[in-house]
Amino acid sequence: MLVHSTFSGAEGPLSVAIAWGDGTTDTVTADASEPLVSKHPYTEVGQYTVTVTVTDPTTNTQAVNKVTVTTLGSDFTPHAPLRLLDTRNGTGQAMGKVPAYGSTSVKITGSGTVPDGVTAVVLNVTVTNTTASGHIIASGSGRPMPSTSSINYGPGETVPNLVIVPVGSDGRVNLDNRGWESVDLIADITGYFAASASSGYTSLSPTRFVDTREGQGTAKGQVIGHGSFGVQIAGAGGVPKGATAVSLNVTVTNPREAGHLTVYPSGQAAPTASNLNFTAGQTVANSVIVPVGPDGRIMVRNGSWQPTDVVIDVNGYYTPNSQAAYVPNHPIPTRMVDTRNTGKQLAARDYMHLLDAPNVEAYVLNTTVTNTTGTGFLSVAPDPNTREQYENGTATPPARPISSNMNWTAGKTAANLAQAAPADSGMVAFWNQGWENIDLIIDEFGYYGTD
Repeated sequence: MLVHSTFSGAEGPLSVAIAWGDGTTDTVTADASEPLVSKHPYTEVGQYTVTVTVTDPTTNTQAVNKVTVTTLGSDFTPHAPLRLLDTRNGTGQAMGKVPAYGSTSVKITGSGTVPDGVTAVVLNVTVTNTTASGHIIASGSGRPMPSTSSINYGPGETVPNLVIVPVGSDGRVNLDNRGWESVDLIADITGYFAASASSGYTSLSPTRFVDTREGQGTAKGQVIGHGSFGVQIAGAGGVPKGATAVSLNVTVTNPREAGHLTVYPSGQAAPTASNLNFTAGQTVANSVIVPVGPDGRIMVRNGSWQPTDVVIDVNGYYTPNSQAAYVPNHPIPTRMVDTRNTGKQLAARDYMHLLDAPNVEAYVLNTTVTNTTGTGFLSVAPDPNTREQYENGTATPPARPISSNMNWTAGKTAANLAQAAPADSGMVAFWNQGWENIDLIIDEFGYYGTD
């Protein structure tokens, strides 16, 4: 936070005390003829009253001025997974599909324990009962509809994706069906953001916590049908004790039958909400933000009647001590990359570098892969090179990550949210881990800032 002070009617040096409203005070000597610019980092979001007291030692007089400031960004509050919308059975709206090029809205405030005044919400949105191709756009009620997409779907597909979307002044978000046929939509909440002190975000380089194929993080072997297992999150793999929620990328592979996966905090029964849907033999991933149970664990339930393998990568966590607050792109998300418009696809086994902003803990992105001719997966990881190194030709390829953010098959368009942590250089690498070229689309929804 910056405070600009100017002085009049005084000469010589002045003693300036700035009480920032959070219990801290800075005292400096200022030249009366020059404006004073003071900078202060707040450790919690909120509204503060800054009091500036100027003392002229020559005349022993004082002047006091006060100003109210509001910090940039919002903190996160986890919410037990809760279904807010299901057009198949009339949850959240009258039963019935969302028509072609139609929309529905989801009431956020007042649902569950969500208070008035929230700035953004975390939803797992699923489109199902599709008969044609299209995409879904999530946006804040009362805001312009962005040109970016949240979910892409084809005929006969059930596709989920995590979205972090601004909440309109009426407490709602809109879901628009941009397809030529009607679809069913499902929306489950797992948390919300507000401009009051709660939990900030800390990013991690993607870290594998669970791989049932290898027995990492849980027993080796597929998760049985309608079976579940627990994962220790807090106090493990760089996540501290006291974490309130965790940001994951969850992948299902080798499923023997169609089904869904549910991730939820330990200490409670499995909710009706789901995090990702799969078909027999499919490898599919989805981002998940989930509260951590009182014992520091989360639970994973296989909703299929048959076994499947599960892989979990952790890319960040929320705690009251984390200082990065969420700042959405205003007024709408921004399309940063679309290789379809450049005529140059992302080459097989290659990467592209992107982004370079100071004081960013993580970027909130929607990544989409399309025009695929084979199978593969996308990895999003920090890139230690600087922009200057790329410009002068001295950059070296970063280590190839083993974590995955999204999986695809030939002819399919796949999308997934990525909470992408930059390296100290501010750069992020996007790896095509397949053996064929792909088109990549990257939409920025916001970022977690530390300033």
